[in-house]
Amino acid sequence: MADQIPLYPVRGAAAGRKRAAYYSAAGPGPGAEWPSRYQLEGESAPLDEMPLMMSEEGFEDDESDYHTLPRARVTRRRRGLEWLVCGGWKLLCTSCCDWLVNICQRKRELKARTVWLGHPEKCEEKHPRNSIKNQKYNIFTFIPGVLYEQFKFFLNLYFLVVSCSQFVPALKIGYLYTYWAPLGFVLAVTITREAIDEFRRFQRDKEVNSHLYSRLTVRGKVQVKSSDIQVGDLIIVEKNQRIPSDMVFLRTSEKAGSCFIRTDQLDGETDWKPKVAVSCTQRLPAIGDLFSISAYVYAPKPQLDIHSFEGTFTREDSDPPIHESLSIENTLWASTVVASGTVIGVVIYTGKETRSVMNTSNAKNKVGLLDLELNQLTKALFLALVALSVVMVTVQGFAGPWYRSLSRFLLLFSYIIPISLRVNLDMGKAAYGWMIMKDDSIPGTVVRTSTIPEELGRLVYLLTDKTGTLTQNEMVFKRLHLGTVSYGADTMDEIRSHVASAPSQVQSQASGSNTSSTPPRTAQSSAPKLRRSVSSRVHEAVKAIALCHNVTPVYESQASVAGEAECAEVDRDLSDENRAYQASSPDEVALVQWTESVGLTLVNRDLTSMQLRTPSGQILTYYVLQMFPFTSESKRMGVIVRDESTAEITFYMKGADVAMATIVQYNDWLEEECGNMAREGLRTLVVAKRVLTEEQYQDFESRYTQAKLSVHDRALKVTAVVESLEREMELLCLTGVEDQLQADVRPTLETLRNAGIKIWMLTGDKLETATCIAKSSHLVSRTQEVHVFRPVTSREEAHLELNSFRRRHDCALVISGDSLEVCLKYYELEFVELACQCPAVVCCRCSPTQKARIVTLLQQHATGRTCAIGDGGNDVSMIQAADCGVGIEGKEGKQASLAADLSITQFRHLGRLLMVHGRSSYKRSAALGQFVMHRGLIISTMQAVFSSVFYFASVPLYQGFLMVGYATVYTMFPVFSLVLDQDVKPEVALLYPELYKDLAKGRSLSFKTFLIWVLISIYQGGVLMYGALLLFDSEFVHVVAISFTALVLTELLMVALTIRTWHWLMAVAELLSLGCYVASLAFLNEYFVVKRLENAFRVCHGMVSADQDPILCGPGCPAHRPVGPLCHRCDPPLIPPPEGVCRVLCHLRMAGFSQASSCSKFT
Repeated sequence: MADQIPLYPVRGAAAGRKRAAYYSAAGPGPGAEWPSRYQLEGESAPLDEMPLMMSEEGFEDDESDYHTLPRARVTRRRRGLEWLVCGGWKLLCTSCCDWLVNICQRKRELKARTVWLGHPEKCEEKHPRNSIKNQKYNIFTFIPGVLYEQFKFFLNLYFLVVSCSQFVPALKIGYLYTYWAPLGFVLAVTITREAIDEFRRFQRDKEVNSHLYSRLTVRGKVQVKSSDIQVGDLIIVEKNQRIPSDMVFLRTSEKAGSCFIRTDQLDGETDWKPKVAVSCTQRLPAIGDLFSISAYVYAPKPQLDIHSFEGTFTREDSDPPIHESLSIENTLWASTVVASGTVIGVVIYTGKETRSVMNTSNAKNKVGLLDLELNQLTKALFLALVALSVVMVTVQGFAGPWYRSLSRFLLLFSYIIPISLRVNLDMGKAAYGWMIMKDDSIPGTVVRTSTIPEELGRLVYLLTDKTGTLTQNEMVFKRLHLGTVSYGADTMDEIRSHVASAPSQVQSQASGSNTSSTPPRTAQSSAPKLRRSVSSRVHEAVKAIALCHNVTPVYESQASVAGEAECAEVDRDLSDENRAYQASSPDEVALVQWTESVGLTLVNRDLTSMQLRTPSGQILTYYVLQMFPFTSESKRMGVIVRDESTAEITFYMKGADVAMATIVQYNDWLEEECGNMAREGLRTLVVAKRVLTEEQYQDFESRYTQAKLSVHDRALKVTAVVESLEREMELLCLTGVEDQLQADVRPTLETLRNAGIKIWMLTGDKLETATCIAKSSHLVSRTQEVHVFRPVTSREEAHLELNSFRRRHDCALVISGDSLEVCLKYYELEFVELACQCPAVVCCRCSPTQKARIVTLLQQHATGRTCAIGDGGNDVSMIQAADCGVGIEGKEGKQASLAADLSITQFRHLGRLLMVHGRSSYKRSAALGQFVMHRGLIISTMQAVFSSVFYFASVPLYQGFLMVGYATVYTMFPVFSLVLDQDVKPEVALLYPELYKDLAKGRSLSFKTFLIWVLISIYQGGVLMYGALLLFDSEFVHVVAISFTALVLTELLMVALTIRTWHWLMAVAELLSLGCYVASLAFLNEYFVVKRLENAFRVCHGMVSADQDPILCGPGCPAHRPVGPLCHRCDPPLIPPPEGVCRVLCHLRMAGFSQASSCSKFT
């Protein structure tokens, strides 16, 4: 198909010149052929070399979507050293690590298998244990793993290196506790938190793996743990019990040979799914007969797809052998729950090979974007630190052991990267989490991961589930349209009266009405004729809705007798008020519940018949001859029934309007009314029927049976036979059903959209349902167009459809999971780029793995952080893959909320969570991080000024408790109080969601704002130190006290000027810090005296011996004594220090401490 597509150049000379310049093509003229690399498949170049055009320039303004010239992407390949420097080293290291992992831990190849019933010992290969393991570490890898996760970031690694350097005497700057206490605190908190989480995961796994199940053996039932189940075991699962492994359904206690299972933790759908037992084993007289037959199941290799299965069941001991095909209806997947009866299955997949485990991704350690940005800024600070240290050593002229001086300068200026940064940020995150959980406006919110609250303020993409997240999954029947008359919620009484009066009329003329549902006309007035006609049409429509479905009524009283009720019990059950309906779709249940409300009640159903009860109490029985289930391809379902009383055979069908429009007879109202209902947010179904003669049905049945036995192209042949019946069907009615949305979903989505967040809906539901919910919830606005991506199965089809989609502007995209898989296989980057330009994207029929893959693709190819929200077990992979995962505690259980970073109770809480708490957390953390770095930069600047004034000596200005107190009791509380600051009130943030837009650009913490803070720090530090030295030159003895006091006061004042909204705790923190400093002055005299500087100089330059005796300097020093240039107490003798150091010592002595340095010590 694709090889006939012409590739025309864009019209216009300017466009031609652009293209010629772009491709650097010297020469093909208007009539010449383009180079072979732009030809399609079937020629010399494959489609791989014909990328999609991603700009407007290459498309013609023509009606055809296919008159396009694929524009190749020009990417200059980096080679050699350039490639290695520009990220190649990372790719190389990753490849090497992956290779080593594959060598050390080879993954076993998945293969198809033959499973003998009840004989696990006959398995040819060893299969994994049926145990669930969600732990990230074991007893040996816990400590190394946690430490690796901490020190893989430059910030923490730098702190570790600096702390370890203090064990070297020549590099020691201060006390060990000033370095190791903050680092040890962070590590202790991290290890404790990880240990608690790991222990909880261990307990949950142990609880699940210890569940007891009944295993059927030759000697009877044996209790076995879930973790001890093997492939080939026959397992008995009771009602409301979780299925422990993937099994083939062999037998059930239900008389109909089928049962229902709940799959909410697998595919996210709360509706019960019907499952059918293998007919060969269901017909056996007793359970023990399963061991008297020789049978096996052939199962394909384990795979991710939870919606398909193709296997065979073979019984060898019969003559001839019985072969029965197995489909998805015969399987019981792990993590689903038996909803009716007791089932027996043979285990075919265990442990890591089950569908549920294969569709679950491993949890990853999430790191916030703010942490990554601070990590980059830390690297910049480190480069500045190295540069400053090199400058200091260079100015010294590399005298003496310059490498030791360089190392000391690196440690001396290490406060440029404050070690308290990690502590403050972690404590701030804990405070944000506490504020979120204490917010009365979003009750029930739980913060399970306290490391990424700032991510809530940086989101660009929100990926949401549909069922249970946006909707309540509760369907309500709203509209019935017959073409000439429409019934709504306020006119249901009229329908009830029509149904009550119609049966007698229909029964009286049933024999003469085969092709029309209108009663024979009699000599009556026109008004009665109209009433009879409408009444009959309404009854036919209601009866069609009551028969065309896959709903089964369930009675609690039947459970005790395992479906083998007697007639009296059946009569009692039919009037039971506890009757409930179960089906694979909530739409079906809503329709049947509506027919019950208007008088026609479904009271019983099995595989071969249905029974309806009329308003008068009469039971109508219909035999089910054929069932045609709904598929995403056909978009319709049908049933052929035979009326027991009249033997009339009727083919009923219902489906989407796009599928039924060409099947029903001509009409002039269907399309218009479908559009009206869709605009109201209703899910529409078209109902039609066709009456068949006995000969027509027999002919159809023979052809249908032959098609089902076909080996090749079975699906196509079966579809062709069914379509032979779908001709000129009588249109009965159009129904409208509303899926009730969660509270305040529409205003919440509107708020998120105004905040600049792009919303993607990922659901496992049908395409029509997903599209309808997207419109009703205003995920897609009323003015936006919707582009439904046509089903594609090959590269050529995907190429054409992507080109067609490329021409659409500002439209929402709706795509199915199968088409998405094909697009991602061949055009991953192009599809992601196109989809990211859409205001909204709806992906239907998505598996859990596909949801997680979409999240990963956005993280790889799109700029912006992602958030995933869901409420079911099928959303866990998506939640764990996103940068921020939000779980909702709903009808589908707590699995999603337990796996998420944050848990909420309703979707509407997401608006406040992002607009208020997310925004505040990010802005507060950005201010806190920059202020902590400013606190380290300003003291490092003062140290640099001090060292430059005193001849570039590597001596600390502040020592001991001064440095510890500066980072803790003197400035920590005011700086940390910034976590209470807010620039706008929560009400304003919710009223103007546009304030959220700028956060995605990261302007609160960027290299620009960082540079501003650096300049402020350099200015303030320089003024403080130079001012102290110049203004208080006569009081030089107090230079340490003066400069340190000015430093503390400056920090407190800066915090006060930075605060936008004062909180009473902020004022308390300011006053408390100031009071602590004033009170500590009485105890800090020894740290403020210049004597400590003099001693520091001597220690630094080797001018004291091990017992602190001073070493004499050279003859050029004014303090030189004629005893000799070397200390007689030092062994071996030390080299005299530089002349600059001697001048410093003399300056210090002349400041008033010459008496303290007794001259007698130099004799």
